[in-house]
Amino acid sequence: MERSEHGNRSDTNTDYPFPLLCFLKLHTYTRVKVSIDICGVDHPSRKRRFEVVHNLLSTRYNSRIRVQTSADEVTRISPVVSPFPSAGRWEREVWDMFGVSSINHPDLRRISTDHGFEGHPLRKDLPLSGYVEVRYDDPEKRVVSEPIEMTQEFRYFDSASPWEQHLIFSTPPFRISPAIGLLETRISISKMVNQTNEFRNIPAPPTAFCFSLG
Repeated sequence: MERSEHGNRSDTNTDYPFPLLCFLKLHTYTRVKVSIDICGVDHPSRKRRFEVVHNLLSTRYNSRIRVQTSADEVTRISPVVSPFPSAGRWEREVWDMFGVSSINHPDLRRISTDHGFEGHPLRKDLPLSGYVEVRYDDPEKRVVSEPIEMTQEFRYFDSASPWEQHLIFSTPPFRISPAIGLLETRISISKMVNQTNEFRNIPAPPTAFCFSLG
């Protein structure tokens, strides 16, 4: 068991959470009476990718104990409903979110997601869009689940940048070559003058004047 300023932590095997938590509840120097919550953590790179964390509280000694155990997709952990009846809903939530089931759980079913939901939302390999979508079917007057369809209407994308029309103002207009450098310089100057005159001929927006009479 490791000690820190936030409480004590103990790592155990999947077969021993039940006897360990019974010991912590009944021992004179621990007297753990409250199961605050049970949460899960997903580490896809590990062989036993899931960590099930039991957060316990001793009201007599005002201390917290954290019991951690590791499991994989097929390993089932021992339930702790009998020493801590409130842990039933937490174990259901761990099963619903991560898919880690408990052996001989009295009511192991989904608690946060719909009963027809596929997968487990807090697994890191689950797509963000999920596998099914839920909608209300007005003719049937009920909520239905359907395979998700990622459809998108056709949109026309213009790859040309609007700044390419005014390159003369952003890049040097002169290209000097030894042979016809003077001719190209005069052509570039004339183009710049013509475009400047075109911009000058654009009518200016009306101007509003406000007068304050004091």
